[in-house]
Amino acid sequence: MNNIVTRFAPSPTGYLHIGGARTALFNWLYARGTNADGKGQFLLRIEDTDRARHNEAAVTAILDGLQWLGIDWDGEPVSQFSRAERHAEVALGLLESGHAYRCWLAGEELEAARQKARDNNSRFESPWRDYQGKTPDEPFVVRLKAPSSGDVLLQDKVQGEVKFSASALDDMVLLRSDGTPTYMLAVVVDDHDMGVTHIIRGDDHLINGARQQQLYDALGWSVPVFAHIPLIHGSDGAKLSKRHGALGVEAYRDLGYLPEGLSNYLLRLGWAHGNDEIIPQADAKSWFDFDGINKSPARLDLEKLNHINAHYLRELDTETLLQLSLPFLEKEGFTPNENQREQLLRAAPFLKERASNLVDLVPAAAFILTPQPFEITGKAAKPLKKEGALETLKEIKELLSGLPDWQEAALESTLQQHAEAKGVGFGQIGPPVRVALTGGNPSPSLGQVLFALGRDEALARLAHQIG
Repeated sequence: MNNIVTRFAPSPTGYLHIGGARTALFNWLYARGTNADGKGQFLLRIEDTDRARHNEAAVTAILDGLQWLGIDWDGEPVSQFSRAERHAEVALGLLESGHAYRCWLAGEELEAARQKARDNNSRFESPWRDYQGKTPDEPFVVRLKAPSSGDVLLQDKVQGEVKFSASALDDMVLLRSDGTPTYMLAVVVDDHDMGVTHIIRGDDHLINGARQQQLYDALGWSVPVFAHIPLIHGSDGAKLSKRHGALGVEAYRDLGYLPEGLSNYLLRLGWAHGNDEIIPQADAKSWFDFDGINKSPARLDLEKLNHINAHYLRELDTETLLQLSLPFLEKEGFTPNENQREQLLRAAPFLKERASNLVDLVPAAAFILTPQPFEITGKAAKPLKKEGALETLKEIKELLSGLPDWQEAALESTLQQHAEAKGVGFGQIGPPVRVALTGGNPSPSLGQVLFALGRDEALARLAHQIG
């Protein structure tokens, strides 16, 4: 299938919501994937017709969020507001063709007519729908003259055939009394003019799909392929809200998640390819199709997100890991010097095994970055106060001073052999040495700690505690 064109059309009123990010991802994958034979387009449209709520900073946040996730788009983002004249032109054309009409119903009269329809459980219809007499010289809205009987059948790639009774869909407003277009009109005109072939969006837009199909039919335009995907719910099954945690993409970035990890997680949040959990982007482009989209709402599962993100964290090379972690270290007051950077690079392979995200690396690296010499107090100092602890530190320092091979395995083996030679368990050797080297901070194995610190730093820390 060639010439696939999809789009993402956010409203610039806030951050890039993770639900919106997933919608953008699905549209992007479908356009960039094998379904499009490499010829698909992914377009970006900013639905900024609501000028009272328009926020230029939000536009920037949305674009930044998409770029951070690795989602690119074709051409320049389209401003829906800038196309108001074109929208009005289409509405006036519908007036001329008889598919729309001028309506002067407003204020209390409009509300009374709507209430009457609700009371009678009937379709709201304006008395101006088929009016033939003299019309007032006053502001009016333009309404679509939609079919009042029969059904609207929406063919949806996810939901299947969805039937709406025409009696439940009233004559929607296309142009407001000030001549500005409504969302419904603008969306249809823009999607048509942009050549959009497939619309993938949340199933909260399902009834909009039926209304928009009526408008496509009135205009004689081809209806795009619709795919309405279930929304993301919280872990408790309720609609996603702030109480479930972070909602914006930038919040997950600030929590230390990688774009690859979040993107992979969002992909799996409502779409599946067999039992595959880790899906590289190249495979995602190749595999993504509507058949894999679930019909039931997906639930946010932070444990699964951590699991997926940890995989991508472990795949980072040490230099990249260090560069990505620096902002998080600096936020907590750690600014590594050149020697500490070398220590962090040595420690990176085993530090990332203990982390799910970049924030986790901060406490994991604290044993390297805590200012020296540190004074050890409280519970952390307990192993140093046990009988024989000082002698143990002296023995270990002497033993390590002459060790030719300062590598993790050799260091670990040397400590184990020392315990065996003394006829004691490692539990009597390890704790005072660990505290002297780390100050009681969380740390990996002693061999890894010694290797990461390096010979000079490790011996200096032992010497300080020996006094």
